[in-house]
This record gives sequence, structure tokens and C-alpha cells, in this order.
Amino acid sequence: MSFQKSIEICFAKYATFSGKAGRSEYWWFFLFLILMGFALGIIDGILFADLTEKWGTGPVGLVWSLGTFIPSIAVGARRLHDTNRSGWWQLLYLTGIGIPIVLIFMVLPSRD
Repeated sequence: MSFQKSIEICFAKYATFSGKAGRSEYWWFFLFLILMGFALGIIDGILFADLTEKWGTGPVGLVWSLGTFIPSIAVGARRLHDTNRSGWWQLLYLTGIGIPIVLIFMVLPSRD
């Protein structure tokens, strides 16, 4: 799957937590979120330096983060379904020790 196609699918399935997402769909979308977050952080730093320094993020980055929160959780759930796991495994992100475990699940190949 291509970079652009994975972004289109993830936004088309904005809040779809059922179904499956392949590794390429998940990781291309993950890369897109990182790159956009970095670019918007620079824009916030230039346009809203005081707010960025005070809050740690600017308004543009904050709106972006809020707008992409649900699709990122949804594609994560679909990716875990593709490895025959529940999307609820993502709750381990809330613990420090669970982050590597979930990331390993995200890297594993698809299962039938």
C-alpha cells in the first residue's frame, strides 16, 4: 500500500474500529502523523512562540492532535485485529512498560 493510499483509508475510516489494517497502512499513517506533527510544531513555534513555550504546543498542533486522535486509535485497533488481538491492547500505551509490547504487536505479520 502506498503512503497516500494509507492516509486516505485512515481518514475515510475515521472512527472505524472494526476490520483489519495491514502493516503498511498502519506504519505509513504513523509516519504521516509524525511528519505533520513536526511540521506543525515548527509553524506553531514561528507563529505562536509564546503559547508554544507556555503550553508545550501551539494551537495548530493542538487542533491537529485532537483531530487525528480518533483515527490513530482506530487504525491501531484495526492493526491489532490483523494480528488476532483486541484493540484494547492499546490501553497498555498508558503504562510505560506496555509501550514496547504493543509496538511489537504492531510489527508482527498478519494472521488469518
